[in-house]
Amino acid sequence: MPDYAYLLIAIVSEVIATSALKATASFTKLAPSLVVLVGYGSAFYFLSLCLKTISVGVAYAIWSGLGIVLVTLISWLFYRQTIDQAGFVGMGLIIAGVVVLQVYSKAVPH
Repeated sequence: MPDYAYLLIAIVSEVIATSALKATASFTKLAPSLVVLVGYGSAFYFLSLCLKTISVGVAYAIWSGLGIVLVTLISWLFYRQTIDQAGFVGMGLIIAGVVVLQVYSKAVPH
């Protein structure tokens, strides 16, 4: 289970870094730029730790899928970017794909 904790930390770090990108103003503002650099560095470090037991494909599918959904929701909440009905359906499908991968795939150790 610690490997999935590492994956979760990697996802949260990447989401924080990606969400802060807009605030960097093309890396002209120091504080948000540091958040981005530390966030991505942390994300890749913890992703590398989880890859000791989780396959690259599975880890990346979970990381990218949940990252897409979380970044989209954060941009909706904090940057007031709109999400239409198709966007919500698409995010639901992404989440469903991650669940199917986790529950039914033989590539994921259970």
